[in-house]
Amino acid sequence: MNRREFIKFVAGGAAAVAVTNYGCSVGESSKAITKRPNIIIIMADDLGYGDVGCYGSKKIQTPNIDALARGGMKFTDYHSNCPVCSPTRAALLTGRYQQRSGIEGVIYAKGPTRQTGIALEETTFAEVLKKRGYVTGIFGKWHLGYNVEFNPAKQGFDEFVGYVSGNVDYHSHIDGAGFDDWWKNCEKVPEEGYCTDLITKHGIDFIERHKDEPFCLYLPHEAPHYPYQGRDDPPERLSGGRKGKKTKGDEILRAYKEMVEVMDEGIGRIVETVRCLGLERKTFIFFCSDNGATKNGSNGALSGYKGSLWEGGHRVPAVAYWPGRIKAGTITDETVLGMDLFATMASIAGVKPPAGLRLDGVDLLGMLTEDRKLPERTLFWRYRKEKAVRKGPWKLLVQGNQSKLYNLDDDLSEKRNLAKARPGMVKQLEDELSAWEQEVSAGVKLRA
Repeated sequence: MNRREFIKFVAGGAAAVAVTNYGCSVGESSKAITKRPNIIIIMADDLGYGDVGCYGSKKIQTPNIDALARGGMKFTDYHSNCPVCSPTRAALLTGRYQQRSGIEGVIYAKGPTRQTGIALEETTFAEVLKKRGYVTGIFGKWHLGYNVEFNPAKQGFDEFVGYVSGNVDYHSHIDGAGFDDWWKNCEKVPEEGYCTDLITKHGIDFIERHKDEPFCLYLPHEAPHYPYQGRDDPPERLSGGRKGKKTKGDEILRAYKEMVEVMDEGIGRIVETVRCLGLERKTFIFFCSDNGATKNGSNGALSGYKGSLWEGGHRVPAVAYWPGRIKAGTITDETVLGMDLFATMASIAGVKPPAGLRLDGVDLLGMLTEDRKLPERTLFWRYRKEKAVRKGPWKLLVQGNQSKLYNLDDDLSEKRNLAKARPGMVKQLEDELSAWEQEVSAGVKLRA
C-alpha cells in the first residue's frame, strides 16, 4: 500500500459518530471568537496509528476521537519527535528538538536518570501563554523529572494533578520503582480512582472553573501505556513493594482495548463540557499520541513499533478541531511534528515567543484554518543508535553504519530500499543530518 492509497484508506475509515451527549442542555454561545482562544492539548501514550477508528481500526471503538476528525482536520503524516515518551514531551513543551534541552532519552524511575529532568531555564509553552493572561493546567503524565525542582508547577503550569513518572499503576498510582506517585502541584496528595477517569475529572473541573478566562489545558493521558489495566482490574503494584495481579496473555488485548475506549469516553466528556459552556467556537482542541504502539497495539500499515525510527515508531494519529476556524472533514498530508504545536499555540494566542528564543517548530495556524502549505523543510530524528531524516517524500533511515532510503509517497510501509538506486539523495540527506547533529547538540549538557 503506497502513501496515496493509504490516505484514501484513512479517509474512508471507520465512520465517525457524534460525540456522546452527556446531558448538556446549554446551547452554543453566539459570542464572537476572542483574541485569546482556549487551547486544549490531549495526548495519548503509546497509541498506534492503527488503534483509532478513523485510522482504520475495527477492533477498538473510538467514536469521540472519530467525531473530532469528522468535525475538524485529520493528519495522515503527523509525527512525535521521538519514538519514546520523555523526549517527545520535551519537544512539545519547548517547541524545539529535544536534543537542545538534553532530554534525548527516557527518564526512568530506576537508575541515575531519576535525578534528571528538564531544566528550569527552558521556556515552555505554558510560560509563554501564562504571560499572555492564560491560566494553565496539566492533568496526567509529566515524565520530565521526578524531583520537585522539575515539577510542572515550576515550568509555567498554574495547576498540576497527576504523576511525574513514566507510568503508574492505574489504581494504586505507584510508579515502576515502587513509590507513590500522585501529586497536586509540588506535593504528593493521594487520590482514589482509575487514572484515566481522574485525568478526565480534573480536566472538566479546570474548564468549568476557568470558563470565563482564557485557558490552556494539557491532558497527557497514560492510556494505553502499561500496566495494562481496565477500570475493574485489580492493582498490579501494591504498597510496601508487594505485587498484585499482573495482566497476561489474551487479557492484555482485552485491557488494551478497554483502556483506549475509556480514554475516548473521557475525551467525549471534555468536548461536551466545552460545548455545554458555549466555548466550542473559541476553543482549539488537538489530539495526538506521544509515539507509536508497542506490539500489543496496532500501527496499521506502518513498519516498526515504539522505540524504533521506522514509521510505526513515530508516525501517530492526530486530529485538530476548532469549529468555525478549521473546516470540518478535512484531511492533510502535510508533514508535522509535535514540536510545531508550541509556535501554533503562540500564534493562536496572539503572542510572540521571547526574544532570542529559537523555535525549531513552525506555526501551523495558516495550514489549519486557511489551507496554506507549510514551508519546505528537512526534519530529523535521533534515538539511541538510529537516526532518520525526512525531506518531502524521501526518508533516510540510518541504523548503525547502514543507510536506507525510502520514498514514502510510494512505499509507506518502507519495504523498498532505494539507497543503491539514489546515491545522490542518500549523500544529500546524510550531509544534512551531519550538519544538524553538530548544530543541535552544540553546548548542550545532556540531562538524560
